[in-house]
Formats: sequence, structure tokens, C-alpha cells
Amino acid sequence: MCQGTGCPCSHEGLVMPVRYLVNARLLTMAGPNRPRRGEEMRDLGVIENGWLSIEGEKISGIGSGPLTEPVEGTVLDLGGRVVLPTWIDCHTHACWSGSRLEEFEAGLRGVEYLEILKQGGGIMSTVRAVRATSQEELTELLHARLGRMLTFGTTAMEVKSGYGLDTENELKMLRAIHAASREQDVLILGTFLGAHAKDPEVPDYVDRLISETLPAVAEEFPGICCDAYCEEGAWTVDETCRLFRAASDLGCTLRVHADQFNSLGMTSAAIDMGATSVDHLEAVSESDVTRLGESSTIAVLLPGSGFSLDQRYAPGRDLIDAGASVAIATNYNPGSAPSPSMPMTVALACRRCGLLPSEAITAATHNAAHVLGIGDHHGRLEAGMRADLQVLDCQDERELAWEFATTPPPLVLCKGGVVQFLGDAEFEGGEDDGEPS
Repeated sequence: MCQGTGCPCSHEGLVMPVRYLVNARLLTMAGPNRPRRGEEMRDLGVIENGWLSIEGEKISGIGSGPLTEPVEGTVLDLGGRVVLPTWIDCHTHACWSGSRLEEFEAGLRGVEYLEILKQGGGIMSTVRAVRATSQEELTELLHARLGRMLTFGTTAMEVKSGYGLDTENELKMLRAIHAASREQDVLILGTFLGAHAKDPEVPDYVDRLISETLPAVAEEFPGICCDAYCEEGAWTVDETCRLFRAASDLGCTLRVHADQFNSLGMTSAAIDMGATSVDHLEAVSESDVTRLGESSTIAVLLPGSGFSLDQRYAPGRDLIDAGASVAIATNYNPGSAPSPSMPMTVALACRRCGLLPSEAITAATHNAAHVLGIGDHHGRLEAGMRADLQVLDCQDERELAWEFATTPPPLVLCKGGVVQFLGDAEFEGGEDDGEPS
């Protein structure tokens, strides 16, 4: 069941399809089908000595103890290993072309990220590369990156446009993302980020994006999420609110990059406008932490950016203690977060944002699913949910944050099919087993 260019799958030694997983520590994420907030994020719905059955593309049953009836199909005894939903990466910029290695080295020499932007680098250097790349090439590049994301256990992800910055190229990016989604079993959701920056060669860029690009995008991709990067040197609060009012009128949902370097007031404005999420929040004010704790807007933390840029991290502990609903994501992009690893993101969220491992897992699965509007079928292990799950090579999920940046999950299932099996993983399995082997 390999899917797409760059797929890292290895299936040797594993009988497929897998029908039953037994003797597992199941992190079911059982509970209300809404974003979890505050102390709720610590409850992983753990089932010890658990079993899980799969029928087609969905989970058909779940419970604890040995199987008591004869079964058909492959039964894997996991030896107490942790099983949890696959990661949902709810904030990425994984569709791009070109290289940012020169800027990476400049950053190592002490040049600040915002200074690189002012010099025409950063986002604009990738914009120039994307404009020179065909839709088909962008899809191929995205396929390869999706394969790397899958390696780390991610089977659902959001991918933003934002490196086109004109109608033709923003549509080209979104079509490339859509093409990739048709060719893979992993779930890919596109987001319109024409307000990623402003084209310095287009003086009326804001007006043009709102009057021309946004309507064209909304017509071709009805109901698409509209995002913006609100920061000094990018989009102002007033400009972002103008865009969002127009996007709402066209039926778009709203998300925003805010408070990465400066607290400009966009978080509060986004809450007032009913945004699904506010992302970054490294510089969020105490008053906005309180507001997020009282609102339905989800706080999406992107600790990979703080790590890559050697900058501050979002106050995840304060947000959860205030009662906020928190999600985490890689922010996978060529400039400020060039990593596709959700396990590394979980570790950073714990070590740098103050989350407990249980909270980080909730943030990377169940809550991330609700950021993307897929919580009805992703982010939990229960009957009727899509059979997207991963097996960790450990018996305690806290190892994700403790022993970080290690091997990928040895077994990953997507829509009930094995998409990753690492040959050195030792699972006991057989056909027609009535008891765990």
C-alpha cells in the first residue's frame, strides 16, 4: 500500500492486512468529540493489555484482555507497546521549491530572520523559486516531503500556499496540493495563505489580494481556510482583518499566524472574528493568554521555529493552565522550521513550552484534528474512526519526550493498511489466532 513518490515503506516480513493488534497499551484519546482544554488534555484514555480490530479502512472494535473468540486475519502481539493515533500536522508550508541554505548559514552568523526578510530573502526568495516551478514539479516535491512526514508517523496534514503571492501562482500551489491529496491515502488539506507576505513590486498588493486573488481561490476551492501572517514587516492587524471579513463573506474559515515576534493585537482580533486557531504565540500577551483560555479559538504552538531560529517559545504551560485548547505542529517550511518530525515537535513542546507528555500527545492528535475540522474521523482510537494508528517501540509514551530524535515508529497504518513496517521491529503474529501469541 505504498503511496506516492518518496514513500519510505518497508513491508518485508509482515503478513498483510493486519486485522488485530493485541497486548498493547492503547492511547485511545476517548472522550468528548471537541477540542480538549486545560486539564482535559492529560487524559489519554489509556487501555492496558488492549486489543484493537480493523475492518477495511476503519477501526471495528477496541477493548482489553485476550481475544476470546476465533478470528480471521493477521493478529499482531505488540508485547505491551504503545499504540496511539497517527500524528496530525495541522500547520505546514510543505509545498515549496528552491533552497534557503544561504540564509540558513547567514542565520548561523547572527543575521536576524526579520533582517533577512528586509533584504529580500526569506519568504520572497522561495516565492521567486515557486513562480519558476511548474505545478507538476511542485506536486512531485510535495510527494517526497509527505513521504518524510509519513516516516515519523504523520498521516494527516495541512499544507499552505503562500509562496505564489499572485493569483496565478497561489492557484498553482493549491492545485499542486490538491493533486497530491488525490494520489495518496494520507489526508492532505490545503490552506490559502496569500497573505504570507506582501510582494514589494506590487504597491496595491493588499487590495489586489482581497479583490482578485481571494475570490478566485474561493470559487475554485469552496470553503477553503484563509490564513495570514500578521507581523511587523508583513500584514498589519487592520489589513488582516479586512482580508478576514472578505474571506468570511465568501465562506472561508479563518486561521492566523500571530505574535511570533511582536504582540500586535491580532490574537484578540482573531478571537473576536471567530478564527479556528491562532498559531505561533511566542510573544503573546498575558491578557491574550487569558482570552484564549476563555474562547473556542485553538492555540497552535510551533516550537520547531523557536528551535530553528534560536528564539523564544510559546508559553504552552500558561495557556493550558488558563484553560486554553492547545495543538502543536511542525510548521515544516524551508526557512524557519525545516523539519517534518512530529515526534521532535512533541519533545520540544514538553522541553521548551512546558507541556506534559500527555498534553503534547493530545495536542498533536485529537486537538490538531479539530484545528483541521476532521475530528469526526481522525485523532482517536474508537470503533468507526479511520484506522490511522502507529505503534511506538516502547511501553511508556513519555519516552517520546525523553528520548527525542530517535527512530521512527516501527509500524504505521493508514486507512487500515500498513504504510510503514521497519524490518528490525520484532512483533509476534499469526493467522487465525484466538489468543495473543
